[in-house]
Amino acid sequence: MFRVDLRENGEVLLVGRFDAAQVESARSVFDKIAGTCSVDFTNLDYISSGGLSVLLATQKRLGDAGHQLRLKHMNRHIREVFKYAGFDTIFEIE
Repeated sequence: MFRVDLRENGEVLLVGRFDAAQVESARSVFDKIAGTCSVDFTNLDYISSGGLSVLLATQKRLGDAGHQLRLKHMNRHIREVFKYAGFDTIFEIE
């Protein structure tokens, strides 16, 4: 199961397993983000290359406008995925 919620405060909450089957539903939420935004990974168990691509495309789009995604509350495994992919140099990770 996967869920992505855009909260009233503008923060995005990711829940479950973010894999290739979830890319379109996630993209529809991330495409609504127009400014700097926090993404809460507290309840995310897994992220695939498809999920990484959605985040990277959003970061590039926002960066071109002077904004960014701030990623927070990653578990150890997901943090390692970001590190191995070199994404820890692209994203602000809290």
